Amino acid sequence: MVWRVEHFDEIDSTNSYVALQAKAAIGEGLVVFADYQHSGRGRLNRQWSSPPRASLLCSILLRPQLEADGLQLVVAAVALATRAALVRLSGVRPQLKWPNDLVVGENKLAGLLAEVVGTKPDLAVVVGLGVNLTYPGPEGVNSTSVLLESGLTIAPRALLDLVLEELETRRAQLDNEDGRRTLRAEYERALATIGQAVRVEQLTGTVVGRARGVDAVGQLLVEVDGVIQTLGVGDVIHLRHGEVEST
Repeated sequence: MVWRVEHFDEIDSTNSYVALQAKAAIGEGLVVFADYQHSGRGRLNRQWSSPPRASLLCSILLRPQLEADGLQLVVAAVALATRAALVRLSGVRPQLKWPNDLVVGENKLAGLLAEVVGTKPDLAVVVGLGVNLTYPGPEGVNSTSVLLESGLTIAPRALLDLVLEELETRRAQLDNEDGRRTLRAEYERALATIGQAVRVEQLTGTVVGRARGVDAVGQLLVEVDGVIQTLGVGDVIHLRHGEVEST
């Protein structure tokens, strides 16, 4: 993989920019990072902001040979690469929270946002990544930073270079069944959500149960009253003991 890295002092949204490039048939491997985003987005179009150079803010263009329902494995690949890079650079070893966060305990360290652009055979996936380096997030939010967890101040580009290095192998795994099986196993090992009592909030309703694993394409398996439900989307809340009666 040849990564083509572009840097902006300021941009509206790295995801929006890369999505436009994907629609223009730009090839896989484009990476855009910015010191500051004035219209950064999280899941469900929630606003996401950070002071200049306080976070790694980037988006990566990938074109894996996957069906659209395999999106979660693409997110997993980038999340696992980020986790491995953080371990190497700072010693911080976050866990993953399904579907798109890196956490230390229950505090969010990083978030991802993936968007599908186009359809097969020209399907592209834009994966946005935001990692709190020196800024722990706004007051009242359960979040943390690399600085708080390790005492280290890390430059965004230094982390990005290691993320891309770690992503090389995991990106290749997306292209074949054996590789996806290996990636899925690594994903399950890193997921703090597995074994937890959870509440999953979806547009169609709320599911409360216990997370038992992920399926072949990374969807969450939740046991509700003895029946396994497969969930492809949703906001997950890890419940404390006693918050769910039957799990």
